[in-house]
Amino acid sequence: MRHSYPVLNALGLIVMMFGLLMLFPLAVSFCLADGAVIAYDISIAVTFGTGLLLWLLTRGRRRDLRPSDGFLLVALTWVVTPIFGTLPLRGYLPELSFTDAYFEAVSGLTATGATLLTGLDDLPISINLWRTFMHWIGGMGVIVLVVAILPLLGIGGRQLFKAEVPTPMKESSLTPRIAETAKGLWLTYLLLTVACGVSLWLAGMDAWDAIIHAFTVAGLGGFSSKDASLGYFNSTEIEIIVIVFALLAGLNYATHYLALARRSPKPYFSDPEIPFYFAVLALSIVLLTLFLMQHNAHADLLTTLRYVSFHVVSISTSLGLSTYDYTLWPMFAQIWVLFLGSFIACSGSTGGGIKMMRAMILYKQVYREIIRSLHPHAVQPVRLGGKPVSEGILHAVLGFSFMYMVSIVSLTLVMAATGVDLITAFSAVVACLNNTGPGLGAVGPAANYSALTDLQTWVLAFTMILGRLEIFTLLVVLTPVFWRR
Repeated sequence: MRHSYPVLNALGLIVMMFGLLMLFPLAVSFCLADGAVIAYDISIAVTFGTGLLLWLLTRGRRRDLRPSDGFLLVALTWVVTPIFGTLPLRGYLPELSFTDAYFEAVSGLTATGATLLTGLDDLPISINLWRTFMHWIGGMGVIVLVVAILPLLGIGGRQLFKAEVPTPMKESSLTPRIAETAKGLWLTYLLLTVACGVSLWLAGMDAWDAIIHAFTVAGLGGFSSKDASLGYFNSTEIEIIVIVFALLAGLNYATHYLALARRSPKPYFSDPEIPFYFAVLALSIVLLTLFLMQHNAHADLLTTLRYVSFHVVSISTSLGLSTYDYTLWPMFAQIWVLFLGSFIACSGSTGGGIKMMRAMILYKQVYREIIRSLHPHAVQPVRLGGKPVSEGILHAVLGFSFMYMVSIVSLTLVMAATGVDLITAFSAVVACLNNTGPGLGAVGPAANYSALTDLQTWVLAFTMILGRLEIFTLLVVLTPVFWRR
């Protein structure tokens, strides 16, 4: 336990910062007099006080964090911060159980967007704002935010950044100093959010709905201030804006940052993921539109194209907003859209799934093995962006992909064993592991997760954290060898 004191000290700082972030919805609640001020007052006091106490009790044992400390701190952050994220929700909704509130907070911070709340239209603006603000905080990663200020606190941040950033190419840095990298990514993230919010406001949303949905889109979450999700607005213009910004949020933020820093679009042309990203999306939209036209799913071509385009982009990028109950489509279309969410989002984006880069590496590795079967002595290196991919990265991608499939099968069996039908169990696990939000069956876009039992809710909360930390960060901490000296 003594060896964990430096980690607990850093965790105390993170919890204090998380408490300070609640000042934003508190200020909104106070200005609008929406009745949630007391809930935030108590939440901030408890969160900041707990973090301060933890920091004070462990400050005598501070030291630079080792790689293993980084894994532990990241895992603890994603398990502990949702506990404090529940406080505003339970403060205003005392009938909400801790299990349900924790699920909602985990869904918020992991940018999953799976909800079990109803009556969203009647909630105070500040509560809906807090739900989507958690998307925004968690979208880029609480740890990456903290890394930007850790040097000021005397704590090294590289181990945290490597454990948190979702990409197989974690060793590459945009700037020599890791804190400068984190600041650059957050500045890019902020600019994209502001642009999205302003665009939604100009398209007809009121100011608060625009802000709430800008947080959701930038973080590729899925929470909305409306029970009918984005379908409430029934606006083609708003849907086009969400599609555009969801596509941008699904790209690598490092690419956005480099393009801004260099004032040039060249980084987009040199990013190897982007051609595959747009090609797969475009092909899926065309094929699903033709498929649904054959099945007369909608009245005409334009209506079909509208719904297909929005939901292919929304589900694929793991945004999870909806404008239509796509579970009314034939099962092939439903499964295809759900499947796309497993790999479309680019590495370094706020999306979930295995990421496009890993999918490309897997495809190239399979192709290489086919060539080797035909020509055993051929030298066929796996290349990405014209550069050879090291064997270490290949093995890491293969290992991750194997554990990804094992996680889906194992957790689906666990859910099925609790009494859920197979379609609901499978789609809920896939949606939560990919941090997509809506699934199929009883957890489709026209329903939510409120019908689940407490056990099922906890299983899916674990699944969301597992997916957000890309499996290995959490599994490393859960292995016995991690705790051996």
